[in-house]
Amino acid sequence: MEIAGFLASILIGISLGLIGGGGSILTVPVLVYLFHVDAVLATTYSLFVVGATSFVGSTTYFKNKLIDFKTVFAFGIPSIIGVYISRQQILPHIPDVLFNIGGFEVTKSNFLMLVFAVLMLMAAFKMIKKDTKPNNTSHQNYNYPLVVFQGFLVGIITGFVGAGGGFLIIPALVSLLKTPMKKAIGTSLLIIAINSAFGFVTSYAHFGEVNWKFLLSITTMAIIGILIGSRLSRNIDGKKLKPAFGWFVLVMGIFVIVKEMFF
Repeated sequence: MEIAGFLASILIGISLGLIGGGGSILTVPVLVYLFHVDAVLATTYSLFVVGATSFVGSTTYFKNKLIDFKTVFAFGIPSIIGVYISRQQILPHIPDVLFNIGGFEVTKSNFLMLVFAVLMLMAAFKMIKKDTKPNNTSHQNYNYPLVVFQGFLVGIITGFVGAGGGFLIIPALVSLLKTPMKKAIGTSLLIIAINSAFGFVTSYAHFGEVNWKFLLSITTMAIIGILIGSRLSRNIDGKKLKPAFGWFVLVMGIFVIVKEMFF
């Protein structure tokens, strides 16, 4: 199972490098089901893995001047606020056992994984759905209220389940801000890196000792993946791969729901 986990970690990085999102949604399921990490702790580990991997991936886009720092600032500040609220005000106050129905006990871990599964399904549908709207990149019109709200929403999700939220960031940058796809990917990676780093740092004290050997090994595999993905993105259109990866995420989301509810 560990070998499968390391291979999946590489896949997470490749996805981030190619399409700027989607891969991070798999990090928590990989940690929980393949490495048997507690679901709550897995959300914190995921923040480190996703943050470090996204930061490394963003450096390539930075060198090619494909990061919009104005957008990073406008999107990133409300995102960080959302991460803080999620990690410090919401997650710690969820009880270990939420409720019982006919002998079926819903724990905090079950709840987190089910929420994660729903997000996986949302991400999958966004990746599978064809974008029929033309992206007019000739003029960027900043709709600040929508950008701030979207950033805050991404921060809440990032903090709550340890996912980067790239599947929400990319559509927001492309549709709301008319950002070219390549620049949207680079900008998304930097936003994910900042949010994830902040979420991990603010959560670190709550989990005592971190298994750094394990965490760094997973992160290394994901970084190798994102370097591969970034190189492949020069010759492969990530938009063509999104539907196929979306179907994979869809299957994984259904698996998580079945696993948490029936096994």
